[in-house]
Amino acid sequence: MKAKNIILFFIISFALSSCGDEAVIDNNPDKNFDALWRIIDENYCFFEYKNIGWNQIYREYKQRIKSDMGNDALFTLMGEMLSELKDGHVNLMASHDMTRYWSWMESYPSNFDTSIQDKYLGTDFSIAGGLYYKILEDNIGYIYYGSFSRDVGEGNISQVLRRMSICKGIIFDIRGNGGGSLTNVERLASRFFNERTQVGYIAHKTGKGHEDFSKLYPKYVESSNGIRYQKPVVVLTNRGCYSAANDFVNVMKNAPNATIIGDKTGGGSGLPFSSELPNGWSIRFSASPMYNINKEHIEFGIEPDIKVEMLESDKKRDKDTIIEKAREIINTL
Repeated sequence: MKAKNIILFFIISFALSSCGDEAVIDNNPDKNFDALWRIIDENYCFFEYKNIGWNQIYREYKQRIKSDMGNDALFTLMGEMLSELKDGHVNLMASHDMTRYWSWMESYPSNFDTSIQDKYLGTDFSIAGGLYYKILEDNIGYIYYGSFSRDVGEGNISQVLRRMSICKGIIFDIRGNGGGSLTNVERLASRFFNERTQVGYIAHKTGKGHEDFSKLYPKYVESSNGIRYQKPVVVLTNRGCYSAANDFVNVMKNAPNATIIGDKTGGGSGLPFSSELPNGWSIRFSASPMYNINKEHIEFGIEPDIKVEMLESDKKRDKDTIIEKAREIINTL
C-alpha cells in the first residue's frame, strides 16, 4: 500500500508540476501579445480600407511589454492596441473584463430620447416578440425594435402587420439598436420585398495577407411567404444602429416603399470571428467584409435618405423631431 501511495504521489506531483509550468508559459506577456497581434494580422479584414499600419502599431506597443507585468496591465495594453482598429466588433475577453470600442457611437449626438419616446408609446402599447408597437392617433403605425438579439417570430410579424393593415404607413424605429441576429434581420426585411432582391455583397479571407480576399459574392434578401407590407415604411436611424442593425438599414435601402431618415448609422459591417490566446483569453474581430449594392464598404455607417436631427425646441415640448418628420412623410404620400 505504501508503494502504491508513493507512486500515486509522484504521478500527482508530476501532473501539478506540468500544469504549473504550462500556466507560466501561457501567462508570458510576450507570447500572448505576439499571439494577439498575429491573429489580427492574419485574419482582420479592414486593414487596407482603414489604412492601418499594423506593423508600426506592433512596434509601438511591443516596447511597452514588460516580462513581469500583471494580467490587468497586459489586458489594458492589448485593449489600447486593439482600439487602433476603430472597430466595435473587436473585443478581447477575459474572465474579469472585456475591451470595447464605442467611439462610433459615443462621439456623436444620440438623436434619441426614450423619455420622449414614452410619450408616443404611452402605457397601452402592444408587445410581439421583440417588437413594441402602437397605432398613433393619425392612423400611422409605430414599431420600435430595440435589439436584433430579441427574437421575433414569423407569427409575431404577421400579427403586427395584419393589425397595421389599416394604417397609412409604418414608422419602423431602430434607433439605439446595437445589433444581434442576422436571422431576425432577414425575417423582418423579407416582409417589405415582393421578390428575391440583391442587396449587397460579401467577401471572405482566403489567406494571411491583408489583401487576400475572395471575389465578391452577392447577398440577397428573400421575399416572405407570409404577409408582406405594401404601404410606405419609414425607418428611423441614429449612430446607435450597429452591426445587424446596420445590415438591416443596408437591406431596407433597397426596399421599394422604404425611406431611411434620421442620422447616419454607426456601422459595423464585418462579420465577426473568434479565436483564443495561449492564456485562454478570447479575441473577437471582423473577418468578412460586407458591402452595399454599389460595392461600397458600409463599415463606417450608412447615410439616411433624409437627414434629420432632434431639435432642442422639440425636446422641450416632448416632441421627437425624427418621429414627427416620419409622420409628415407618410401623411404627404
